[in-house]
Amino acid sequence: MALSFGQKAGWGLADMGINVFVVVKQLLVFAFLTTFLGVPANIAGIVTFAVLAFDVVTDPIVGFMSDRTNSRWGRRTPWIAVGAVILAAGIVGLFAVPGDMSWQMNAMWVIAFFGVATIGFTFVTIPYGAMAGEMTQDPKERSTMMAFRMTFASLGLLTAGALVPALAGDTREGYAAAVLMVAPVVVLAIWGMLFFTRRAPRIEAAATGNFRDVLSLVIGNRAFFRLVLLYGLLTLAVALIAAGLQLAALYLMVDDGNSPLSGLASALGVFSTLFAMFIVGSVISQFIWVKTSAALGKTWALIAGVVLYIVVLIAIWMALPATSVTAMALLFLCAGFTNGAYQQIPWAMYPDLMDVTRDESGEAIEGAFSAVWLFGQKVANAIAPLVLGFVLSGAGWQSSTGGVIEQSPAALDALRASLTLVPAGIFVLAILGLLFVYRPVSKHVPSHG
Repeated sequence: MALSFGQKAGWGLADMGINVFVVVKQLLVFAFLTTFLGVPANIAGIVTFAVLAFDVVTDPIVGFMSDRTNSRWGRRTPWIAVGAVILAAGIVGLFAVPGDMSWQMNAMWVIAFFGVATIGFTFVTIPYGAMAGEMTQDPKERSTMMAFRMTFASLGLLTAGALVPALAGDTREGYAAAVLMVAPVVVLAIWGMLFFTRRAPRIEAAATGNFRDVLSLVIGNRAFFRLVLLYGLLTLAVALIAAGLQLAALYLMVDDGNSPLSGLASALGVFSTLFAMFIVGSVISQFIWVKTSAALGKTWALIAGVVLYIVVLIAIWMALPATSVTAMALLFLCAGFTNGAYQQIPWAMYPDLMDVTRDESGEAIEGAFSAVWLFGQKVANAIAPLVLGFVLSGAGWQSSTGGVIEQSPAALDALRASLTLVPAGIFVLAILGLLFVYRPVSKHVPSHG
């Protein structure tokens, strides 16, 4: 049975709330620790890595348990409904750091509430990802669902990535107030998805296999496992960009006040302005990437998007440090457009591969697939700030409790390369992997090309 427009679009709504936290963990936490809490860059990287590594450990447990859940609301709904509240509470607590503590205690406070938020995040994202394999087995419908999902995801990214810094006003207390204002978006978006998909097709029967057998089935799907590793590599590049983006806006992008967007940058801040342009590019790209996937196949469409991403990153490297917010805004618009391929296409590819195992084994273990799928992404998200922290620390980066301070040329050069040339190099490796590691074992999936 074909899904209705409301079911396809409604399923995507949850990612608006989910991506508020994605921005928090990838864009805001590292800069908040080093710029307002006085935590040294290398320690900030370790803090972020430790919490996100813990998140990786909980994924397979939640995936396995959600597959085996038997309730009147189905296998996924109880986990998602409760997780939304835990996630929102953790985000609020993370930024509500008391003002009279040492940097060591500041770091411990962030670790505690960051951990709470990641538990809620796992409760939501693992069952939510599994729903993509349950609601439909039509590859074209999945591409459309992912386009809606990434459109709403972009709105979530805009809410947290542009609105929160603008509301915060570059103050420690401002961040606490700003996240309190956007926290209801997290809960309402996720619960709204549950409402709109309440009558969508679902697999009611709980899985019966033990943990080892289920994991063996998932890993035994060679095409899926290789795609997980390559998606993790792609995510490492994107996560490096995200981890240092706010620092780049503070230290490498100072508007001279003479460009057409200078007024907007003055009102919102440089970071919020550039991030908003990035999101606009991502939103307008979504259905273009759907059409590209249909025309070229999903694998070739993804490769095309990553190649364009590399070109944009090199252009940004050449433009930094920048004094024209308008020129950078155009580059960020292009970066958002190419990032749309990374956002959408892999998420439309992996449910197609999960169908193969269900058809061969008869086991409905979408939660386990979702957990392993997110494994590579979460490992990359954990490693990226750790790497950035040690690179910047090695280059002499100075932490602060009062905002922007003077940095050495070597530290600024390290930040510039970490945001552009290093991710571009990782993208090249991912393209080679898609061509020579993934394609040979995915030819049985026609929609992948």
